[in-house]
Formats: sequence, C-alpha cells, structure tokens
Amino acid sequence: MSDALIPHLFRTEYRKIVSVLTKRFGFDQLEIAEDIASDTFLTAAETWGLKGFPANPTAWLYNVAKNKAINYLERDRVFDDKITPALKQNRDDIPETELDLSPQNINDSQLQMMFAVCHPSIPVEAQIGLSLRVLCGFGIDEIADAFLVDKDTINKRLFRAKQKLREENVKIMLPGAVELDERLAVVLRTIYLFFNEGYYSVSQNRTLRKDVCFEAIRLCSMLVENASTNKPQVNALLSLMFFHASRFDARLDEKGEPVLYEEQDTARWDTDLIRRGEHYLNSSATGSKLSKYHVEAAIAYWHTNKTDTPEKWENILSLYNELLIIEYSPIAALNRTYALSKVHGKAKAVEEARKLDLTDNHYYFALLGELYCGLDNNEAIRHFEKACQMAKSSSEKSTFSKKIDKIRCSLSA
Repeated sequence: MSDALIPHLFRTEYRKIVSVLTKRFGFDQLEIAEDIASDTFLTAAETWGLKGFPANPTAWLYNVAKNKAINYLERDRVFDDKITPALKQNRDDIPETELDLSPQNINDSQLQMMFAVCHPSIPVEAQIGLSLRVLCGFGIDEIADAFLVDKDTINKRLFRAKQKLREENVKIMLPGAVELDERLAVVLRTIYLFFNEGYYSVSQNRTLRKDVCFEAIRLCSMLVENASTNKPQVNALLSLMFFHASRFDARLDEKGEPVLYEEQDTARWDTDLIRRGEHYLNSSATGSKLSKYHVEAAIAYWHTNKTDTPEKWENILSLYNELLIIEYSPIAALNRTYALSKVHGKAKAVEEARKLDLTDNHYYFALLGELYCGLDNNEAIRHFEKACQMAKSSSEKSTFSKKIDKIRCSLSA
C-alpha cells in the first residue's frame, strides 16, 4: 500500500501545498515552497515507513507542511521583510490563519496559480512547462518527453521562467477579463497535456494512468465551477476528458495490456461518465468560436456510440478534417487515416498514411500494420515488428507481438 499511497498523494497534494505557500510568500520564494512541499513528502515516507499510516494522511501532510513553513520563516532572517511580527513570537501565539490550508483557499490558490504561471512575460513553452512542474507534479523527464527535448533544455527553461516571474513581481491572482482569455488558452493546453500523459502514458512503463487523468479532470472542473473561467472551450475540454475516461475499463485487459477500440467490451464503458461528457458538450455549444476541444469532444462522443455504422465513421472523418484545419498534429492525422479506412477502405487509407511518413512514431507503423492486414499480411507483419521495436512500454510490445502471431497463424493456415 505504501508504494502506491505516497506517489498518489504527491500527485494530488504536492501542487496544493506549493500553490498555497507561493500565494502566501510570492513567486520570489517559489523554490522554497517547492522544497518545503518535497521535504514534507520525504518526512511522510520516513515516518509512515516506521510508524504506519496516520488516520488522515492528507491532513497529516498539511499539518507537517504548515509547521515546516513556519519553522523556516522563524529560522531564516532573510525573509524578515516578508513575514508578520506574529511569526517572531512564541509558536503558541502564531495565528492558525497564517498558513491557510482550508479547502476553499487551496482551490482558490490553485486556480490563481494556474493563471499566474501562464503570465505573458514568459514564453508559452515555459508557461506550460512550469505549470506541468508546479501544478501537475511532473518530473523533468516527463516534461522533456512532452516537449520532445532534453532535460537540460527543460531545466534552463524553467529556471529562466521562475526568474522572470520574480523580476516582474507577478501576483498570484486571476487576471482581468481582457487578459484572462489569452492566459486561459495556455491553462487549457496544460490540462490537455496532463490528461494525455495519463491516457497515452509512456512513463512508469504503464499504458494508462487513471489517477493522472482524473486529476486533470479535477483541475478543469475547477475552471468550470468558477464564473469568470466557465467558458465554452473549458466545457468542451471537460467533455472530451469525460468521454475518454468512460472507456478506461475497456481499454486494458486483465493483464494491463491495451485493447484495440474495435475489440473493446462496450459493456465496460461507463455510461455515467458518457452522460457527463454529453452534458458538458451541450454546455460548450455557446458563442461563435469553435475550438479544437469542441471538435475533439465531438469525435470522442462518436467513439462512445456502440453501433458501427457508416454514418458514425463518416461523421468522425469529417470532424478529423475540421480538426486538422484548426490545428494540425501527427496523432490527429494518424487517427484520421484510420477513420478514412472505415469509410473508403484500407487501400485508400494506406495511400494516405504513406504520405504522412511519420517514421519516428511507432503508432505510424502500428497503423500501417493494421491497414495492411488482409491486403498484404507480410507487410502487416513487417510494420508491426517495427512498431514493436519502437514501443516504449512492455504492454504495447506485447500487444503488437500478439498481432504478429495472429497474422502468422492465419498465413500458416
């Protein structure tokens, strides 16, 4: 249990502690906030390993973080101009409100922190990287994977971003109405990347990390619940994530290996989550601007339709065409090609897939393997073998190996 509990709590509570501490002390003490939060979890690992788990692990973490913060401020005179006279008195005289870890302040601090980190004084890539680090608890390796760059580049990028936020004396608060929409776009992109890391996970040798996905949903829900950030594109993103989450239980088999969409047991799709997705998709249908989240949510909606009809795939193909116009991405192009095969046949889809030439992506070879099945099974095997070589998780390698074995069995028969 300890192996799972502390990482889970780190993912869910680390950013809350950092947000509250940073809101209290300002961006010039962001590193101190991160150190206190990290040290809190180190203390938890050491103490719980010896004494067992407390009755309320989350409350225990908050109490230890609060005490560590007060201890630091009392000890280090560098911050004399940042603290109140009360902090110089005896511990018994320190007001409980000095570090407010109430649920309301935690939510407010996280929401305000999201927008403060996405300040226009730093580049968008740095905004997203810092958000993934501070608000999502991503490690440097995970951020580097998300941006397809090396760790040194990420470290330098984050260092410069923190320095700039200090220089600009950025306040942790929601921006005005004029600036809010611009920053909201970066906040949504961060949550989108956060969810994708869980949904298409290559970290920790796992294909799906549900805890990461549901934390992304929780962050997006906070935006919907706030009147100033409850925008159509926010509802669309939340809808998209609920639709994807509805098929979690069907995406993996009992061994934790991925199950292809057409082979999923639709009885295992979560109808309650589908209804939530539909609710937020309907809520997003206001205003005149169509975001990529609207289109992706509509695609995800059709994927929760259990019938395999021409209308379903024609709608999905049309939506992918629209999505690629709004924002091109290699994954979207690959997914469009699969939809194309359902509408116009595999031969046409192979022709289109070849044009993409995404030879650095194992999903490209997996798609070609799937498309060649029944057309040229030897080519299908060759492409699945390439996908297997490039796959980053053992579960994906196993899935591709099974596809190869199945095709070989059909050839020998």
